[in-house]
Amino acid sequence: MKMIATLAPVAAFLVATLAGTPAAAAPADVYAAVPAAPSTKSSFITRSTAWRLQNGTFVAGQAPERPAVLCELVVRQVGALTSFSVGGKAYDADQLAKCNAKAKKA
Repeated sequence: MKMIATLAPVAAFLVATLAGTPAAAAPADVYAAVPAAPSTKSSFITRSTAWRLQNGTFVAGQAPERPAVLCELVVRQVGALTSFSVGGKAYDADQLAKCNAKAKKA
């Protein structure tokens, strides 16, 4: 009986996640990167994070890197960005400029 009580919160979370309730809302670690120039790539991988192009924006889920490092890895793949956001919160101008400084040079 104790085992069932211990697993109850886990089971409730799984049911909520699979059912699409607010517990399954977009996680804080969903990333979006908008390249400054159209990309010839439809997808790429930065270390262990897979990115895919959706409507002109590269998106990725969870990543083991810190957001600043992840942004720098992206610009090395696709060039400068006009926007980079984490969980729906966009980088400010200074953060974006620092990230774009790591972009590959043409």
